[in-house]
Amino acid sequence: MLAVSGMDKALRLQWDPPFILPLAFEEQFMPLIRCACHAGFSYWTGAAAGPPDALRSGSEPPASGGPVDPSIFEEIASASRILAVQSVLDAFGHVSMRHPTAPDRFLMSRSLAPALVTAGDIMEFNLDGEACDPQGRGVFLERFIHGAIYRARADVASVVHSHSPSVIPFGLVETPMRAMYHNAAFLAEGVPVFDIAEEFGATDMLVGSWQKGAALARSLGDKSVVLMRGHGSVAVGPSLEAAVFRAIMTETNAKLQSQATILSQGGPIAALSPEEGRLADAVNLRVIQRPWELWKRSISGRS
Repeated sequence: MLAVSGMDKALRLQWDPPFILPLAFEEQFMPLIRCACHAGFSYWTGAAAGPPDALRSGSEPPASGGPVDPSIFEEIASASRILAVQSVLDAFGHVSMRHPTAPDRFLMSRSLAPALVTAGDIMEFNLDGEACDPQGRGVFLERFIHGAIYRARADVASVVHSHSPSVIPFGLVETPMRAMYHNAAFLAEGVPVFDIAEEFGATDMLVGSWQKGAALARSLGDKSVVLMRGHGSVAVGPSLEAAVFRAIMTETNAKLQSQATILSQGGPIAALSPEEGRLADAVNLRVIQRPWELWKRSISGRS
């Protein structure tokens, strides 16, 4: 099977024998094997443009981080379907979870619309975005978002990337997103914006390489949410349930802030302070199972 890995300004095709083609090859031929936004490489399960020290000399996939309780796969699949039902994800976007016993591995679905994900679709990846047991399955192009954040943030156990519509405008204007109410308290610490053009110029707007993933992780910093100009957002959390909660509440908060802005007629908005946000977020995390169980009930019979 053909595998492509990035090497600076050339692409190495792992074939017999190996040979080098110019970067223009990707622009001319990748549309034939790369699905539309976030659909990933349907015929390739290696890492794209991985860091030089991560390039593998052979075609063997990385080793698994170890067995995972099947119930965890069920929970990740449930998270994907919950986010779809809550209109945070549509045909695109994805959720992942750090491997429970191997922090240098993470779990996420194969390339599939979020509402269709089941436990059998969950795959394991290393932090370079290489599938541990590919089985010929397509993978998400933007899995580098997840690997880069897990590498940069030891406190993060789950990542959600979405294109929720009410959030996107806040990545396009100078008005910062602020915490409008206690359920979105995590936003009070600040919401940075990742502008891919600042470092990479004009692109297809997708985080399709480890370099872009690392840049996004730097923009996120120690915050819970980062907006992506002209694209979407990323929410992270100390648990799968928390990341899903934050992705959903970020969309709700965006609607509330837009409404408050209209009502204020340009006047001040009494958003939560950073200290109020810290205190309220601690409460939310303690009771996170309440909304989680409700949302799981909402998808029963949809798998």
